[in-house]
Amino acid sequence: MSSKIEVEPLPVNTPAGAGRLPGPKKIILQFAPFFGLLSVFILFIILCPPEFYSFYNIKTIITQTVIVGIAAMGMTIVIISGGIDLSVGSQIALGTVVIATILNMGGNVPEAGVGISFLAAIGGIAACAVCGWLIGLTTSRLKIVPFIITLGMMQIARGIAKWIGKEQTVSTPANGLQKLMLLDPEPGWLIFAPGVWMTILLVAFTAILLKYTVFGRYIFAIGSNEKTARLCGINISLNRIAIYTLSSMFVGISSIMQYSNLTVGDPTAAAGMELDIIAAVVIGGGSLSGGEGSAMGSIIGALIMAVLRNGCNMLGVPNFVQEVIIGVIIIGAVAIDRLKHRIKA
Repeated sequence: MSSKIEVEPLPVNTPAGAGRLPGPKKIILQFAPFFGLLSVFILFIILCPPEFYSFYNIKTIITQTVIVGIAAMGMTIVIISGGIDLSVGSQIALGTVVIATILNMGGNVPEAGVGISFLAAIGGIAACAVCGWLIGLTTSRLKIVPFIITLGMMQIARGIAKWIGKEQTVSTPANGLQKLMLLDPEPGWLIFAPGVWMTILLVAFTAILLKYTVFGRYIFAIGSNEKTARLCGINISLNRIAIYTLSSMFVGISSIMQYSNLTVGDPTAAAGMELDIIAAVVIGGGSLSGGEGSAMGSIIGALIMAVLRNGCNMLGVPNFVQEVIIGVIIIGAVAIDRLKHRIKA
């Protein structure tokens, strides 16, 4: 008589006690990023001059969130899957240089056409996507931890950016991409910069992807328990490649916004930005151990950091003090994550 082992379907991202009303502690922890944003904003309203809460400054804060916020959508997917990507800052720099290089292929003209601008944007996204694909492939095939692979890619992408740009900024003719981050957009009825509206669409896309698609459930499953996910028939290698490639496509879009902000290709751009991007996800409730995170939480995390930097600058707080404050907040966010796991246990 032979026994047959049956593997039950994997319950993905279903917290213990689902169906019961959450207690006060769980509600507070679930909405901690929003409460954090509200608290920081109110604090600076009290401390800063009235200019802080003027509509123009609010527009500035929201626009300053775009570059980190878009890249944080990709990082959210990676961190939920139990991975990490330290190369995103270098990928952004590479993207800006590729964009500028393609724009210059149109010849010595006063303004680049729509076609070449679109091609440049696609080129920037593609360059970053290749980096993500290579990270996913080497992580899956060589079984090396993402920390090491992405640390190497951080150097490789930065080096390639410097090689293409000949270790200097790459100027370009005027083009439509340079208008994506304007505080006073054209046409005026947009109110916010086009990059802000693109960020909103990408946040919505990420939220839908994570909550309502099979791929989204696989991302949570891999991050929650990779061995169980494999037993349930999930192709870990293929999905990990897809995760890192998609994440880097978000980074590529972020590089377009960085180019728009700088109006040049800069191989030294976004140095250290990977830490801001990871911090946005962690502050927004993402767990570095995998299996937890959300698009809305990550964009709130990016907003918290933008409000902090803007408010501190308005108060004349030195940059090194700002870095200390953000570091303390990150440690606090990780401590809250540990507390959440204890409560669930």
